[in-house]
Amino acid sequence: MNNIVVTIICLTYNHENWIRDALDGFVRQEAPFNYEVLVHDDASTDTTPRIIAEYASAYPDVIIPFYEKENQMSAGKVISRDILFPHIRGKYVALCEGDDYWTDYHKLKKQVEALENHPDTDICAHTVLRIGRNGLRTYVAPSLHDTVIPAKNVILGGGAFVATCSLMCRRETYMRETPFRKAVFNDYSLQIQGSLRGGMLFLKDCMSVYRQGLPASWTRGYHGQKRIEFRKKDRLMLDALDEYTEGRYSKVIQLRRRLYDSDDLITEHKYLSLLKPSEIKVTWHQLRRTFVKLRNSILIRP
Repeated sequence: MNNIVVTIICLTYNHENWIRDALDGFVRQEAPFNYEVLVHDDASTDTTPRIIAEYASAYPDVIIPFYEKENQMSAGKVISRDILFPHIRGKYVALCEGDDYWTDYHKLKKQVEALENHPDTDICAHTVLRIGRNGLRTYVAPSLHDTVIPAKNVILGGGAFVATCSLMCRRETYMRETPFRKAVFNDYSLQIQGSLRGGMLFLKDCMSVYRQGLPASWTRGYHGQKRIEFRKKDRLMLDALDEYTEGRYSKVIQLRRRLYDSDDLITEHKYLSLLKPSEIKVTWHQLRRTFVKLRNSILIRP
């Protein structure tokens, strides 16, 4: 298939219970242009590869599968960059992991039109329904309206500012190797990179579902000491960003770092070190409320 407008990147591992939802969301897109789906299975031990092969056979012009015999992530590979980069043909790149899925069959069309109508912006996100392990449903939406979000808000928001399954960006933005994206190649650095030139386009329509905390998912392992280690890497990325932007976002970067410091103390259950003696309370819930008050004050104070 020629003239690919959008390349969708779908990374999957042991997602047999959810991958059909993701693949159905891809192949049912109603778009007036050609698109492709690069589906990478990282040596799943369940039936995920078999399901991918089924869809690749039924939709050979859309689904392009990649199968690994050995797990590449555990070997230190960054799948998108180290394996899939050479195969991206689209003008735009959209992301959706194998345990998430799209619910709007016009999602690609809407986001491409938005980016075409805003040539000064490089990335687009939208509202997403988040379903937690306990079934709790919340929305990931930094705005209630279609808008352009400044880069400083994206930096301060951290990696969870918008959901990965909502992202679409220009191909050159996705593949550009800025120093801070070299430091940490993750969704947070992509959001920042995409917003630096003209902000992040945001569409209020809810068009995806983000399943949080599933087995084999990234969020399932993002807790405790591992959470602290990930934030150390993000601090390195923010340092590289500060240098790359020549201090333009120093104030907001320092705020983001202070939030990481506070969250680290919470992760390690060191609540008391956040408080003044007069603020020390008796119960955990009172301590938590006091921390939230302090964290909010960090957000609004320079």
